[in-house]
Amino acid sequence: MSGRLILVRHGQTEANVERRLDTRLPGARLTELGRTQAQTLGDLLAARPPSALVSSQALRARETAGFVETASGIALQVREGLHEAQAGELEDRSDLESHKMFAKVFHTWHTGDLSARIPGGESGVDIIERYVPVVDSLRAQYLDGGAGGDVVVVSHGAAIRLVAAYLAGVPGAFAADRHLENTSTVELVPTAAGWQCVRWGLFDPPFDATPQRPWFEAEATEATDDPMG
Repeated sequence: MSGRLILVRHGQTEANVERRLDTRLPGARLTELGRTQAQTLGDLLAARPPSALVSSQALRARETAGFVETASGIALQVREGLHEAQAGELEDRSDLESHKMFAKVFHTWHTGDLSARIPGGESGVDIIERYVPVVDSLRAQYLDGGAGGDVVVVSHGAAIRLVAAYLAGVPGAFAADRHLENTSTVELVPTAAGWQCVRWGLFDPPFDATPQRPWFEAEATEATDDPMG
């Protein structure tokens, strides 16, 4: 088996700038900076074109992947199931209390309770059950016994972090506290036992499992820079 699964967070969006919990499809479009980030990503990946280029249905993911498609010449596939963790009743909100509620549920998933959910939104189980089958199908089609090329999937920060940690056994304490900047990647390689994470944003393995105090338990006075990262 050869080739990597490269999970890419989309470029910066209008909602990211406004610190809005933007999860419902189709979602916000890229900003000018987001388009520049996507162009840089496309140029980088074009040096070693992937065997498959896939995105979620969200506008921001399709726009980001479109730059990769243009630069690499690899046709984009848009697939269901790869969208962001759904914020339910917190959708489109930017206040501190909403950010803290979303982050608390997200940390609960990473400490082992995938049944937790935001009111009106998804549980961790819901995300795993819709996302992992897409990953499995891409692995079977392109990575297991394939020609050696990578599979690039443009998706979303919270979903990527949850699914990557679940698949590759990345410590939850690490995954919950290490945000992904726009167009950052998490890279997994297939193994006989499942998956191994070989890159998480700026971090190489081994991944520090030392728990940190979640930001939402501190006396915070301002919203996080980007709750979805």
